[in-house]
Amino acid sequence: MRAISLAVVAMLALSACGGGDKSLHSVNSLQTGPDEFSVLPYKPLEMPPSMALLPPPNPNGANLADPTPIADAIVALGGNPNGGVAGDAALIAQATRYGTDGTVRQTLASEDERYRRTRRNLGLFNIFAKDRYFSAYNGMALDPYAELERFGAAGVAVPSAPPQQ
Repeated sequence: MRAISLAVVAMLALSACGGGDKSLHSVNSLQTGPDEFSVLPYKPLEMPPSMALLPPPNPNGANLADPTPIADAIVALGGNPNGGVAGDAALIAQATRYGTDGTVRQTLASEDERYRRTRRNLGLFNIFAKDRYFSAYNGMALDPYAELERFGAAGVAVPSAPPQQ
């Protein structure tokens, strides 16, 4: 009788741990400081070669030191930020060389939903409220050092990596 009572108490205690956030990532923060992802770094101030090259002052206009992350990404990929789609034909041709799928986001979302539905009991006993994302997708993760060796053996120029710990 005593063992049954203890089992019932243990089950009730564990059931009290349930509920709460059911998402894979726990994005709740206990800190009250600023959000580091909302801060965009400004470009360094530079003296122009000529003051005549400066745009006229405009209170509602853009500043030369304002961040331009999309244009910076286009330049990093070898494109022309001022050229638009027509000026980036080589970049678009390289990115779409294997074809494109206009519904890729919807396809991935439905496949991911199906994958998580088949594993809905993942984290059923999440007593310590751990982030369940990595345990859910652990089988899909690549080993970066194995991939580095595989690409190196295939003759692909690979960057150096920190030593494996």
